[in-house]
Amino acid sequence: MLDHLFLSVSDVGRSVAFYTAALAPLGIRHSHDYDGKDGPPGHPDLKGFGANGRVFFWLRHGVAQGQAAHVGFVAAGAAAVDAAYAAAMAAGATDNGAPGARLHYDPRYYAANVFDPDGYSLEFVYKSWQQAQGLPHSPKARP
Repeated sequence: MLDHLFLSVSDVGRSVAFYTAALAPLGIRHSHDYDGKDGPPGHPDLKGFGANGRVFFWLRHGVAQGQAAHVGFVAAGAAAVDAAYAAAMAAGATDNGAPGARLHYDPRYYAANVFDPDGYSLEFVYKSWQQAQGLPHSPKARP
């Protein structure tokens, strides 16, 4: 499992506003700011997002390389996927795949894809087999 991810963005304020709006339907909130001077030399300032007492998604100022990352966010159901997609689009995302089943992975794989303001690929995804059973599952075709 991943504990955290840092994403370099070109405009921290713009990205905090974008992710605050886009991730709200998934229950992910901007929940912590970390002052880099409190860390080891050269540590960046961070803007943290999380849920359920965990901060796991961090933004830092830097060179944004949109094609360098794809980030998938778990949704609690198809309605949450739809809501996150709509919120992201309203906040300035670019469409990269409207909400719907991703049959090439599994008929139960429901997702929506957007590009954030820096061009990073984001996916809001609901995999019913993972929610219902809490067990890992390998779809018939791996992404």
